[in-house]
Amino acid sequence: MIKRFLTLALLLFGLSACGTVATPELEPESETSRPMPTAAFLPDLGPAPELTNEVWLNVDTPLRLADLRGKVVALEMWTFG
Repeated sequence: MIKRFLTLALLLFGLSACGTVATPELEPESETSRPMPTAAFLPDLGPAPELTNEVWLNVDTPLRLADLRGKVVALEMWTFG
């Protein structure tokens, strides 16, 4: 009897969790709202320095900036120490 009660309680709890979620009301656009900027105003520091380390993970040869030109690249830097 207790097993059936717990099963029913869990089922009802699961169904109640699947209910609709209230969404916040969006404010109407006002004349004072500004559009998002399209560019960041950062100083030009020149070309990136070459990658000089010789230890790379998950690649066959060391990477060089010239080999990556025109590609989208995400670098994750790690240190061992």
